[in-house]
Amino acid sequence: MTADVSPYDALLLVSFGGPEKPEDVVPFLENVTRGRGIPRERLEEVGEHYFLFGGRSPINDQNREFLAALREDLAGAGIDLPVYWGNRNWDPYLTDTVRQMAADGVRRAACFVTSAYSSYSSCRQYRENLFAAADAVDGGVENAPVLDKLRHYFNHPGFVEPAVDATLAALAELPDDVRDGAHLAFVTHSIPISMAEGSGPEGDGYVTQHESIAREVTERVRQETGRRHRQALVYCSRSGAPHIPWLEPDVNDHLEQLHADGVPAVVMVPIGFVSDHMEVVYDLDTEAMATAEKLGLPAARAATAGVDPRFVAAVRDLLLERAAVERGEDVARAAVGDLPACWDRCAVGCCPNPRADRPALAGA
Repeated sequence: MTADVSPYDALLLVSFGGPEKPEDVVPFLENVTRGRGIPRERLEEVGEHYFLFGGRSPINDQNREFLAALREDLAGAGIDLPVYWGNRNWDPYLTDTVRQMAADGVRRAACFVTSAYSSYSSCRQYRENLFAAADAVDGGVENAPVLDKLRHYFNHPGFVEPAVDATLAALAELPDDVRDGAHLAFVTHSIPISMAEGSGPEGDGYVTQHESIAREVTERVRQETGRRHRQALVYCSRSGAPHIPWLEPDVNDHLEQLHADGVPAVVMVPIGFVSDHMEVVYDLDTEAMATAEKLGLPAARAATAGVDPRFVAAVRDLLLERAAVERGEDVARAAVGDLPACWDRCAVGCCPNPRADRPALAGA
C-alpha cells in the first residue's frame, strides 16, 4: 500500500547554501551578512576559511548527496513525490525554486530545513525566507504554493541515533589508556545571548534543546559502554561584534580548560549540525584539532548525520506525520530524550527577528 502524503504534492529541501568557487566567496558572505554593516575587509578575512578548501564550501555537494538519498528513500517507500531544493544564500536560491514550483503546478509543499533547533537564525529566518520566496511569485503569496515547514527534529530518533553511534565510533578512535576518561564536548553554532533567550515559544529553546540531546546521547553511550562520560555544551563560529555577548564557552577555550583540569582526552560531537559543512571542517577539524594538538590533548571528532539512512528516513517520517496531521488524523510523534516532540506551527512571537519584524510563513 502506498503511503498517503496528501495534501502535499511536493517536498522542498531548504538549506543555507555556500560558495562553489573562489570568486563566489565574498559575494556569498555579502548575502549572508546583508544589512549588518560588516565591512568588506572583514568578509575577506572570513573568506580565508573557504580559500583553505579551494574556495568551495562542502554544503551544496552534501545537499546534492542528501537529495539523491532522499529521493531513493521515498521511491523505496512507494512515494512518488517531486523533491525540490532552495538555498537562503546561494544558488539554487529559494526564490527561484519556489517560482519553479509554481510554474510546475505545485499547490502545497512540505519544507524540510537543514537546521534542527529553535532560534531566529535556525528557524524564524527560514520562515521569513519562505514568505519572501512565495511573495516573489507572480501574483504574490496568494498565487504561490502553500509552504508548510516540518517540525524541529533535534530529538527525532533518526537524528539522535546516528549521533550516538558516531560518538561511540569516535571514542573507539582514542588511545586505550585515555578512552575511559574522555570528555564529550557537544558543539553547536554560537548565537547572540539575546537571540538564545528569545528562542522557542517560551524562551531559551536553543540551549534547552541542545542540552536535552547532549544528555540523551551521553546516557545512550553509557548504556553501550558502561561508563558515564563527563559532557558539556560548547560553541563555535562566533561572528558578531565584540561588544555583543554570544553563547560561550568557545570550543577552543573549552579544550584549554579541559587540559588545565587534567582531562585525558576529548570527543567533539557536532550535535548542532546535520552535515560536515564549513563550521565542522574548519572550526572543528582544522582549528579545534590544532588547539588540541598544541595542548597535547588526544581528540577525536564524531561524524554528523549526513546521509545516514536513519536520518534520511526521518524526513519521510516527518512528512508522513505532518500529512496525517493536516488530514485531521491522530499521529504518534517520534521523539527521544526528556523533551516532547515539537509543534507544527510556530507561535506568534516565537524566535523574534532581532532587527525588524518581518512577515513569515508556517506560523500559528
